Amino acid sequence: MITAEDVRQISQGHHVDPSQSMSLRSSAYVEQAWATLETTAIFAKTWQWICHVEKLAKPGSYLSAEVAGMPIVVVRERSGGLKAFYNVCKHRAHALVQGEGVTRNLVCPYHAWTYDLSGKLKAARRVTMPTFDKSEICLDQVQVEEFGGFVYVNLNPDAEPLQVQAGDLLAEIEQWAPDVANLTHAKRFSYTINSNWKNVIDNFLECYHCHIAHREFVELVDMDTYEVKTHGIWSSHFADAGHQENSAYDVSDALVTTHAVWWLWPNTCLLRYPGRGNFMVLQVLPDGSERCTETWDFYFETSDLTPAEVEAARYIDEVLQRQDITIVESVQRGMRTPAFDQGRIVVDSEGSGLSEHGVHHFHGLLLDAYAKAVQ
Repeated sequence: MITAEDVRQISQGHHVDPSQSMSLRSSAYVEQAWATLETTAIFAKTWQWICHVEKLAKPGSYLSAEVAGMPIVVVRERSGGLKAFYNVCKHRAHALVQGEGVTRNLVCPYHAWTYDLSGKLKAARRVTMPTFDKSEICLDQVQVEEFGGFVYVNLNPDAEPLQVQAGDLLAEIEQWAPDVANLTHAKRFSYTINSNWKNVIDNFLECYHCHIAHREFVELVDMDTYEVKTHGIWSSHFADAGHQENSAYDVSDALVTTHAVWWLWPNTCLLRYPGRGNFMVLQVLPDGSERCTETWDFYFETSDLTPAEVEAARYIDEVLQRQDITIVESVQRGMRTPAFDQGRIVVDSEGSGLSEHGVHHFHGLLLDAYAKAVQ
């Protein structure tokens, strides 16, 4: 169990000024106690990405998922609003639904207790007891919100709405990807990575390593224009498209010529690449202290991809991801050794993509969450 003294020790070396700061200490990446704390202190209290709005477009559509180890179900009510519940029957705790689909009611497959889409118990099979009042029984709700073309949930009933926490992020998405809600899902890649989830986020939040590890990427974008800005619970990463003949894929005819990327605390990455209308979601989920799963979901104007889109997806799957997975797994192995505790945060005054101030911002949010959890 993590104590206040553990948090004090893990915070040593962190400085509010990134130019004077060290990174998060390695014990937070290798010890199971920190992973256990993160489940309750971070993943159960933050807005977690679930799906694109097209998955829940029709009245009666539903989708089951797991958030911080908890089963949930999101449904579209007939009135058009969204509801989310713990995916748990109030009779004997059986899961109400699996996967996704469209339904008139939520019917438990164990004893057929039936709930309407607002979560109220509608019928309890063969229950005639005079002391039983079905109007008193309702599924436990979870906060749910549509934001920037996607659906998010939060297990914390006291959490502020995502639009309150990150409304300026919504404005940027609407500016750079106004069509995101109208795109359609085209492809998903999934990866199991032998690394703590935080190493994956650290790696995503800086391009200090890009010239060395991602030679194709630094030709895809104009690195001289790469800029990272940090905000409350998110950061933005912008660069103009590159114009080199040997870039990762051809963007010479792209209508959108800006590489626009956002990271949303703690584990969701949103990307708009040069090309016709497109959007990608990278979600990183912990699986213990030294393993995580990663999904890349691709959204395009149509499910039939252009040659450039096929090549963009191939580049991410076969080149960029393989490079990054090799990096973070090597870092994880190094963090297990006595040779590493923490490293210096490297920053520049321009806030370029080569600076690690985005990593420092992430570490500050982690330390704040740890401290609040042990108060």
